[in-house]
Amino acid sequence: MTAVMKALAVASLVSARAQPRRCVAGASSQQSLQSSFNGMSLQCRPSPRPRPCSSRSSSVQVVMMAKPSIQFIQGTDEQTIPDVRLTKSRDGTNGVAIFSFEQPSVFDSSAELGDITGFYMIDEEGTLQSVDVSAKFVNGKPARIEAKYVMRTPRDWDRFMRFMERYSQANGLQFVKN
Repeated sequence: MTAVMKALAVASLVSARAQPRRCVAGASSQQSLQSSFNGMSLQCRPSPRPRPCSSRSSSVQVVMMAKPSIQFIQGTDEQTIPDVRLTKSRDGTNGVAIFSFEQPSVFDSSAELGDITGFYMIDEEGTLQSVDVSAKFVNGKPARIEAKYVMRTPRDWDRFMRFMERYSQANGLQFVKN
């Protein structure tokens, strides 16, 4: 939680600094900035070297990259790495991805966190989701989850492949063509 708050404070500082600066004679060397995060007041220390005032404003873009993840309960990452099978139509217009999770960690945490609400693939571009999720039971105990993600357009296929590229790099997966 502390790391998240520090990241938000830094992001607030950078976005506040991206606004044009005003030069005021005799102004204090410290600035007080208002953060959009709980209205917390932040103090900026003066830079070691003086900066000349100019009429140009510079902008700084902050990109916070998140590790690609798969979730069955929103906010709880699935720790088990799935087996993924892909099929694509001959004309390339649509496809299906079937994810198989053997002994997924969601079964361990679902009692305290709630029910499985869907299948969510999350990365820096956003969230891909499906509600086609089924659990397999062995001797009355949950053993496996299968989730199906359907891609109906070439654009959906390309977006899914970008997610899988990021997810595979983050988790050491490799593509094997059968």
